[in-house]
Amino acid sequence: MKTTVEELQAFTAVVDGASITAAAERLGQTVSGVSRALGRLERKLETTLLRRTTRRLELTEEGHAFLAHARAILASIDEAEEQMAARRQQPAGRLRVNAASPFMLHAIVPLVAEFRQAYPQISLELDTDDLNIDLLERRTDVAIRIGELRDSTLHARPIATSRLRVLASPAYLAAQGRPGSVESLERHTLLGFTQPESLNRWPLRGEHGDEWPIAPALTASSGETLRQLALEGAGIVCLADYMTAADTLRGDLVQVLARETVEVRQPISAVYYRNTQLSARITCFLDFIGERLGQPELRRRDGG
Repeated sequence: MKTTVEELQAFTAVVDGASITAAAERLGQTVSGVSRALGRLERKLETTLLRRTTRRLELTEEGHAFLAHARAILASIDEAEEQMAARRQQPAGRLRVNAASPFMLHAIVPLVAEFRQAYPQISLELDTDDLNIDLLERRTDVAIRIGELRDSTLHARPIATSRLRVLASPAYLAAQGRPGSVESLERHTLLGFTQPESLNRWPLRGEHGDEWPIAPALTASSGETLRQLALEGAGIVCLADYMTAADTLRGDLVQVLARETVEVRQPISAVYYRNTQLSARITCFLDFIGERLGQPELRRRDGG
């Protein structure tokens, strides 16, 4: 007896959701239906794919090996369906996009309504993660990454850049005073990242050259958390324009040490596996966001 698409979908959904219940919700099926499909698949393969414990499901060695094949088969089916839609010049299908939380919130989410209106046949699945992820493991079609890329297994398409600035709220500056020099930052409360350490080297001219290493009094793993802290007047922060442009336009955040700031632009890239043949839905998404993020009105008003 041959394996069915339904069984492959049940297996991959259980892996992605880390539970049968989550898989059932995602597939719009009953828990018992997903469980039966998974059981049939294991019986047909005569092996255990998932090890069930009291707290979680774990892939067996055989499950890991079979997962790649299952994903490839489902991807081929998606591609075949998409090619049929492409003949009607209507890109269609599910598009899984991964990005760090701040970029998703401030750059992609505002464009979703317009994208959906332009491409109603594409079903977007937006996933956020502040750490680099394995695209295959997370079933991601395209990921947006900020900064220099080091993974040679990925193909990158540049889509934008975003300038870094040192910022503080008017409330913080009123209470603590505006720093008059780079060296005076040592007397202020600085907000930094827990990792990577490179983000705690601010683009400021000083005795260390064009980078100023800070000793943050308060750290967070997410740039969005640091942005919220800065808005609340908790300290001075260095963040990218894509995250703070609206705040500076409203005056909720103010740039400090502008003359000492070195112009540093973080590259923003879309990445996918080198052996991935770009589908119509990926191409149109990358074209769309690349054009929108390059428009002057989406940048900072001073040309940043």
